[in-house]
Amino acid sequence: MKRMMLLAVVAVLSACAEEQTMKPIPAYPGISDLVAMMEAGETTSAEIVAELLRRSDAARELNAYIIIDADSALDRARELDGLRASGEILGPLHGIPLVAKDNIHVAGMPNTAGTPALADFVPNADNGVVAALRKAGAIIIGKANMHELAFGITSDNATYGSVANPYDRTMFPGGSSGGTASAIAAGLVPAGLGTDTGGSVRIPAALTGIVGFRPSTDRYDSTAVTPISHTRDTVGLIGRSVADLIVMDHIIDPGGQRISTVSADSIRLGVPRAYYFDNVDAQAGVVIEAALTRLSDAGVTLIPADPPGIDALLARSAFPLALYEVMIDLPAYLEEFSTGKDIAAIAEAAGSPDVQGLFASLLGDGKVPEEVYADALAARAEMREVFATYFENAELDAMIFPTTLLPARPIENSLQTVELNGAQVPTFPTYIHNTDPASIAALPGISLPVGLTANGLPVGIEIDGPEGTDRQLLAIAAEIERIFEFTARP
Repeated sequence: MKRMMLLAVVAVLSACAEEQTMKPIPAYPGISDLVAMMEAGETTSAEIVAELLRRSDAARELNAYIIIDADSALDRARELDGLRASGEILGPLHGIPLVAKDNIHVAGMPNTAGTPALADFVPNADNGVVAALRKAGAIIIGKANMHELAFGITSDNATYGSVANPYDRTMFPGGSSGGTASAIAAGLVPAGLGTDTGGSVRIPAALTGIVGFRPSTDRYDSTAVTPISHTRDTVGLIGRSVADLIVMDHIIDPGGQRISTVSADSIRLGVPRAYYFDNVDAQAGVVIEAALTRLSDAGVTLIPADPPGIDALLARSAFPLALYEVMIDLPAYLEEFSTGKDIAAIAEAAGSPDVQGLFASLLGDGKVPEEVYADALAARAEMREVFATYFENAELDAMIFPTTLLPARPIENSLQTVELNGAQVPTFPTYIHNTDPASIAALPGISLPVGLTANGLPVGIEIDGPEGTDRQLLAIAAEIERIFEFTARP
């Protein structure tokens, strides 16, 4: 299916060869860049889409997409150009192409969730986030590659191919939303959607030098999404700038407070070194410490303070929640959306060795007992209270720490372990080490690019805020982004 869709791209581009772009599309476009160009009459949506399709075809070795719907994207772009010419603008994203991770329903496009058994499943309705963005004029150009069923963080997919990192194509981009991040970092699309259960938006954003936002749990509509855990899953945003994600956030959730500018000297950030800075990669650590110094020099107040007991609460809650709930949520999803598959069929057809192993355990003797799940829910409630108390007692606006303990690692031989400071460590728990607490505690979190290692790989820094303070967190992130002014490109 993927090859057929890419061949369609080539055919469409050939048909559009006579179309002349009035002004070159930026190599790494953001939403604001493209909107400004269209408003100034310097380009059209059809020209933008055609150029991004050309780039996607030229960058097929990234494996960023599972599906590209070239014909529909171009048809919709021309329709939106016609509306613009007549003075009708649907919204802030009028004519802007976006990408959706292939576990988020987009009506009329296959929703494989990166797994073979769902290759022919085509939803007939959009997820609510997708619907809101489309209503505002966005075009979903395709569905992004991902770690199979969102069960990992490398986006090494045995069926649809490993997603590559644009900074070094021998490296993985993180996951499970790796295809979305890779496409955006490579300049194939300005922004898009991922999902985040334990870090799957923030990790690939950090590893590819872009911005990834996880909202407070349940703030965005996460129905019509292939699930893992209803207490942890959320749709999230990935883009080139905080400003672009703010535009998308206001479209998805038009109510609530507007985002106001904040000054650096008004921001108070906790620096939780006891857990979040433990065993940071040596090269990444240099970048992180330089970033913290730069924030302090700019007037941001950094307060050494740690939320207590994180390790023990995570041990009780993280994996028990996900592994218990997937055995409830995934079968219910398969039935609700008439996929024609049950969980046994999904497990039997699974292509990736790590996913095969997980299903073998869950369908065998590895089920999470009821009492362990009950304790996991109790631990989650305790963790939410721990963070609420932490932010309140230290009078913090947010906390700041490395998004991941280490930058990207080679795709090859990364299934089980990766190298960290001279030792082989387990891949999955090492990468989610810092992102997982927010996922359990329902906190909003955003990863920002702050620099490159000596080997030229991106490093991300994350800020998490109190539950429900998403708009304040985005305002803080915008000011921090201004201070960093990170502009490196792959």
